[in-house]
Amino acid sequence: MTLPMNERVQHIQLSGIRQFFNLVSKEKDMISLTIGQPDFPTPDHIKEATKRALDEQFTSYTHNAGYVPLREAACRFVETKYNLHYTADEVIVTVGASQALDIAFRTILTEGSEVILPAPVYPGYEPIIRLCGATPVYVDTRHTGFKLLAEQIEPLMTERTRCIVLPYPSNPTGMTLSHDELQQIAQLVKDKPIWIISDEIYSELVFTGNHQSIATWLPDQTIVINGVSKSHAMTGFRIGFLFARKWIIEHMLKVHQYNVSCATSISQRAALEALTVGMNDAHDMKKQYAERMSYVYERLRAIGFDVQKPNGAFYIFPSIAKFHHSSFDFALQLAKEAKVAVVPGSAFSTYGEGYIRISYACAMEELQKGLDRIESYIKKGAR
Repeated sequence: MTLPMNERVQHIQLSGIRQFFNLVSKEKDMISLTIGQPDFPTPDHIKEATKRALDEQFTSYTHNAGYVPLREAACRFVETKYNLHYTADEVIVTVGASQALDIAFRTILTEGSEVILPAPVYPGYEPIIRLCGATPVYVDTRHTGFKLLAEQIEPLMTERTRCIVLPYPSNPTGMTLSHDELQQIAQLVKDKPIWIISDEIYSELVFTGNHQSIATWLPDQTIVINGVSKSHAMTGFRIGFLFARKWIIEHMLKVHQYNVSCATSISQRAALEALTVGMNDAHDMKKQYAERMSYVYERLRAIGFDVQKPNGAFYIFPSIAKFHHSSFDFALQLAKEAKVAVVPGSAFSTYGEGYIRISYACAMEELQKGLDRIESYIKKGAR
């Protein structure tokens, strides 16, 4: 007997990143340049704060929106770092940035609405959009330096357009948007019935200049997503933040409340330490990521890849078009023959075909060894 289930769930797929990672993870002597997880340890002072929370029996529910001192600290953090102005009742502490995205989409999307987003793009957006009965509208950014520009958005805006996603710095490309590019999008959207969801989880990992948020220009129409996973090497703590004006926060809080009640109390105390004592913890990590990025970029160019230089996050997205393989076949052969795992570009929408994603969130020694193997593989005739 087959019992009924949601057909939309049946039609979505597991993340292509994880699918490929699982496919090659059991191979021996594999160098994995796949998963986007900081290789740095969580700072000691944050771990100590976590222990104190346990010792002090801080193990009960918090307010649904999150521990008030943490919400206040999150507001101070984004004001200090990015000149964004929110109050404690304009932020929800979520179970990672992923849950923040989920409750934001579920609050603003309705059946038949459309969401404009750049491609190639992180694969976590489309399934949530489709589960809401909405449609993703992809913009091909391969010829604009992997940047979603106002001139590309405007022709796609319809009466069904409910939201535009700005995921910068970008996973998988590492690209950012400039002050002028953000301002042009803001001018295009201002006073139209369209939301911006600005996914800024990599905001502390911008290599040149400072991160800027479109919420600077569109505070009333922007939902900002952030968190401590990437900035403080706290992926397993699962703490994200959702910032928006109070009237929409009140509605998103209803979805959040019936979804998880509240984020983990112990993790919230750890995040409070991260955003106060550890406000600048990302600086040293960012410096090392930038050094790794420069090394990987120069090595890839020397090997013969066509590649654009990233300006943030910890990914690089070289083209493999000249090697005349699909991205999946290229990545699979690279894993089998060179023992190096990368992510096929096709995991990031059809517009990622012809590319691979390399994560440099690993030690320089691993990167050197991995790129040596890639170079040997290419020289042996990957063409």
